[in-house]
Formats: sequence, C-alpha cells, structure tokens
Amino acid sequence: MAKTIARMVRRVSRTYADGGDPPPLGGHAAALAAFGGYAAAWAGAVRWSGRSLPARPEPLDLLLTSVATFRLSRLVSKGSVLSPLRAPFTEYEGPQGPAELEEKPRDGARGVVGSLLTCPFCVSVWTVSTLTGAGLLWPRATRTVTGALTALAGADALQFAYTAMQQKTETEGD
Repeated sequence: MAKTIARMVRRVSRTYADGGDPPPLGGHAAALAAFGGYAAAWAGAVRWSGRSLPARPEPLDLLLTSVATFRLSRLVSKGSVLSPLRAPFTEYEGPQGPAELEEKPRDGARGVVGSLLTCPFCVSVWTVSTLTGAGLLWPRATRTVTGALTALAGADALQFAYTAMQQKTETEGD
C-alpha cells in the first residue's frame, strides 16, 4: 500500500510540476496529515473535557486571537531569538528586518519542515489552532496569553512608529 501511494505521489508531482522541479508534495501531504492529527487531538481534548462550544466567538477574543496569532507566527517563523529552533531545518541567509532573519529551507525532508517554519502564513494555521483549542479548554489563561501577545504587537508598532518619527526628525534637521 505504501509503495502504491509513493508511486502515485511521484506521478502527481511530475505532472503537477509540468516539467519543472516538482514541489515536495509527499512532504506537504505528510504535514497535512500531521495537522489533521493535531486538530483532531485538540477536538478530542475539548470533547473529553465536557466543555460545550460557544454559540459564536466573542469579538474581543477574535481580535486578541488574530493579533496574537500574527505576532507569535512572526516570532516563530522570522524571529532571531527563535532561530535555534529553526536551524536544523533552515540555512541562514541574513537579516530581514528588525530582530528578524531571512532563512531558506534545507534540502530533503528537513526542507519541508523548514519551508513550513519560515512561512508566517503556514505557522499561523498551527498557531490559531493552538490558541483556539487552548481558549476552549482554558479561556482565562488563553486570554492572558493572547492579551500579552497583542500588547507585544502594539509595542512593536510603537517601536516602528518611534523609529520612523526619529528618522524623519533627523532628515528634516539636515
């Protein structure tokens, strides 16, 4: 069965690439399966806890979760402080911006993980799933975490605004 699936993935990869370098569809299929298992584990944990699902998300929770997902995903995928976690799967390219790095995925199977870890949009899917599941199980603690990450995003915005204002003042003074 595994050989049949592997042949099918190779055939689909070749036709999908249309003569170019085929993307790592097998690795991405494995990542999809892993995410499906991850999401199912959260769903199982929520069901096992006996907690009921809310009729709809609270607007404040949506806002906090959105901003927190953005900030944590950037930190995981680009933050220089978390580069040791990405290093086994990526290669350093250089600085990308304030406290952020540009990295490229390594070759082979580790490259699939590297491509997911360096993509803020990809990390966001895992992050929002984690924050959503945690919010269903531990709402107060999760609001504290999402609130802190939202405050961090606000502080980052203020840092950028301050730097821009400082640079504008310096150029006007010349």
